[in-house]
Amino acid sequence: MRTIFAEYNPHRNSIDIYTSAGYMLRIDCWEAEKDLKTTPGSDCALNALAIDKPLEYAKLYLDETMQIWVDAEDSGASQSLCKPPN
Repeated sequence: MRTIFAEYNPHRNSIDIYTSAGYMLRIDCWEAEKDLKTTPGSDCALNALAIDKPLEYAKLYLDETMQIWVDAEDSGASQSLCKPPN
């Protein structure tokens, strides 16, 4: 299954992934994030990721590594769009 593109759907708060085989996969962002332990900063970063890089968001969710990414955001290990640079 080849991905054509992914986009954030603000009307459904979801990531919609379209494939060359004609399939569409929808990831509900609320469901994807409901059990995550976040801070306001990592929550903001998750929102920015879903909107700006929806395919990366989907990959984190499908690989079950979203909490690891959130923890890295909270530890300051990554450069977030939601916090000012040092």
